[in-house]
Amino acid sequence: MHVPDGMINLPVSAAAGVVAAGAVAVSLRGARRELGDGPLAEGHGAERTAPLAGLVAAFVFAVQMLNFPVAAGTSGHLLGGALAAILVGPFTGVLCIAVVLLMQGILFADGGLTALGVNITVMGVVTVIVSYSIFHGLLRILPRKRRSVTVSAFVAALVSVPAAAAAFTLLYAIGGTTDIPIGKVLTAMVGVHVLIGIGEAAITALTVGAVIAVRPDLVHGALGLAAPLKLRVDGELVDAPAPSPAPAASVSARSPRRLLVAGLGTALLLAGVVSFYASANPDGLEKVAADKGFDEKVDEHAHAAADSPLADYGIENISNTRLSGGLAGVIGVGATVVVGSGIFYVVHRRRTTVSTSAGSPGASPERA
Repeated sequence: MHVPDGMINLPVSAAAGVVAAGAVAVSLRGARRELGDGPLAEGHGAERTAPLAGLVAAFVFAVQMLNFPVAAGTSGHLLGGALAAILVGPFTGVLCIAVVLLMQGILFADGGLTALGVNITVMGVVTVIVSYSIFHGLLRILPRKRRSVTVSAFVAALVSVPAAAAAFTLLYAIGGTTDIPIGKVLTAMVGVHVLIGIGEAAITALTVGAVIAVRPDLVHGALGLAAPLKLRVDGELVDAPAPSPAPAASVSARSPRRLLVAGLGTALLLAGVVSFYASANPDGLEKVAADKGFDEKVDEHAHAAADSPLADYGIENISNTRLSGGLAGVIGVGATVVVGSGIFYVVHRRRTTVSTSAGSPGASPERA
């Protein structure tokens, strides 16, 4: 659902850019708490939490290259907001999607640069807010079990995709560059993206379930999943004593290093090899835009990064399509890991610096 330049007019694109910038600013502040207090940070410093969050961004980038067929002549791909929010938290999740969209726009000319604010708002902010609200609400009423997290992730991801399609339609109704009946656009966009949402839900649930199976302590959405242990004393249930702190050797044994290596290897495999077998059909937005005729003013060749050697997910001057696309995917995963980890490292270190300053004698506490 990458919105290209020219589909939404400049005033509305600029307004969406302001909304996106505000959301990113708020997320930077919220991510400090998630990276510093969440499951990623327990027993580890910035050198561990930042790469884990960066890995989520890289994984989303890789899976977005895997377009899957959803209808005749139409494909879909992961948006990733629900997956990122559940794995690393909603604030960090918004930043993950923003990093992915920035890398795609600058390196691969995928999604307009003037429409970057639109894409972050629709694919990042809307999907995260909708999915995490639904996910958190379901966990409050479902049994406190791992299966509940997977089920909630499925439903949240499913709903987030047509919600993003509806958000795009709203922006198009305000600033669309062609005169198309909005009712037809809304019906077509939501209809096809419900189908895409099923694929998104399956990918999200499978990924979350796989991580929970091996390291539930690293899933933000599974925080507090286990109910406190109760003991029956004289016929009454009382809280069991808190367990003793784990020895240093145990903490070391639970290092996320193996998960990092496995996750990065999976992302590289998906982007470098599996992506070659992805559907070549246009995605939901491209198909609807072509069918309804609201892509008339879109000029892909006018993209500011159209001359990038990685444009259209291929490497210039490499004639072998499989090799060109695979290497481009590997470069994209690597760039996203590096940029994402760097940003999250700075965010985490900034939180540590602020906390240290606030705790020093004579220092003022950080204002909310």
